[in-house]
Amino acid sequence: MNDIKNIAVIVGSLRKDSINRKVAQALIDMAPAFLNLEIVEIGHLPLYNQDFDADSPAAYIEFREKIASMDGVLFATPEHNRSMPAAMKNAIDIGSRPYSKSIWNAKPGAVISASPSLQGGFGANHHLRQSLMCLNVYCMANPETYLSQADKLFDPAGEVTETGRALLKLFIDRYAEWVRNW
Repeated sequence: MNDIKNIAVIVGSLRKDSINRKVAQALIDMAPAFLNLEIVEIGHLPLYNQDFDADSPAAYIEFREKIASMDGVLFATPEHNRSMPAAMKNAIDIGSRPYSKSIWNAKPGAVISASPSLQGGFGANHHLRQSLMCLNVYCMANPETYLSQADKLFDPAGEVTETGRALLKLFIDRYAEWVRNW
């Protein structure tokens, strides 16, 4: 396959030194050459408000155009109170509106969750998948990837460990197959 596929990477954590941002960057570094992964920032997006559907803020428009131009989307999410972070949900809502103009429709997607907890963001992962199903994002079913104790997958310098590399490589290679077969 020679066609380059542009993939948006949405990181749910806004924290500069977040585990999920490190996971996203490691996936970018490990991706096969035909996948061009790019983090699309969401922290600057104003809260979704249906009053803006007719006259959207510039940040909404730019975000929608960026995601619409992508061939797929990969979500890296922490867990906040057994759910996805508010910033992630906000981005999903902005992209799904105005009604019948969703930029998420029919894209091959994947979800990876990472947390220092033992559950690895299981609740956030599944809650996010539920929203994506409603929006017709075709989420890769396997491998389900919940990175528990994810802070230990990176060394003190922020480099991915051997164990982390193996888990992330499996995930990105399977996503590459998912996109290739799309």
